[in-house]
Amino acid sequence: MRRRDFITLLGGAAAVPSFRPLAARAQQPSATIGFLSQGSPEGEARFVSAFRKGLNEAGFVEGRNVTIEFRWAENDTKRLPELAAELVARRVGVIVVAAGTPAVLAAKAATAAIPIVFQTGADPVRTGLVQSLNRPGGNITGVSGLGQETETKRLGLLNEARPGAGPIAVLFNPNDDFGGQMSKAEFQAAAAALNRPLEFFYAGSNREIDTAFEEMIGKKVEAVLLNSSNLYVDRAGQIATLAARHVLPAIHAVSDFPHLGGLMSYGGSIADRLRQVGTYAGRILKGEKPGNLPVVQATKFEFVINLQTARTIGLTIPPGLLAIADEVIE
Repeated sequence: MRRRDFITLLGGAAAVPSFRPLAARAQQPSATIGFLSQGSPEGEARFVSAFRKGLNEAGFVEGRNVTIEFRWAENDTKRLPELAAELVARRVGVIVVAAGTPAVLAAKAATAAIPIVFQTGADPVRTGLVQSLNRPGGNITGVSGLGQETETKRLGLLNEARPGAGPIAVLFNPNDDFGGQMSKAEFQAAAAALNRPLEFFYAGSNREIDTAFEEMIGKKVEAVLLNSSNLYVDRAGQIATLAARHVLPAIHAVSDFPHLGGLMSYGGSIADRLRQVGTYAGRILKGEKPGNLPVVQATKFEFVINLQTARTIGLTIPPGLLAIADEVIE
């Protein structure tokens, strides 16, 4: 090799960086998502997995091109403003609110600049989260679970499973003003159409849930409807145990409930909603404006019956309900 060619070769090699630094740089996250939840990491593990799946569908993989900053309120709504402010201070690219309308409101109050993507069972127009479903406006959009419609449906299913003249208990979380879509008056109107009285009970903590079930026995209720509070999603196992102990048919919004020993559940798939939230978060990280993305309404609903629990509490499920169930746990 001539000396001139050798010098040219060396110069070319110096101009090209090594492959290892390039690969290392490619693996470093380039965006940050703030993940705010009213619940706990233990209670929402599978929902986080669904969120990551949606992110992957949008081209983002945690640890590769995106990082996720998690903030959990552990069902203490008073912590939400502080946790939302922490994410704003971190200057995250998007704030995802995984559960609880109070958490969405806390995030909305904390920033008008950082995009917010929510998942809620509440009506986002009714609760003031967005201007309209088709054109949310501002810095916020998300996925809605059609709470009012599903509450009415749950009441009807419970009435069919446990017919009678005795009252049905409705459990509210007093710490979560937006936990349910239906007010007491709306519940009473729906129950009147079924010719069924209601009794209202309140529980905003694990201990208060125990107390509420004791009070239900004193009121001689015949069945229990869990209002759509994030606390009751997080404590589905505790509630299933109490309902079985007190021999009370109960219906929840989430399918975890019958799988943990509760009688029935009916509602939109929260896991599917979190997957959609992940997809929206990815699209926003790529440059789309949240105010231009329509609020997605839940389309996947699940009706699950636990026949083992029905037998344990001495309840015969009507064949008509079994025929329309998406899943029957034998």
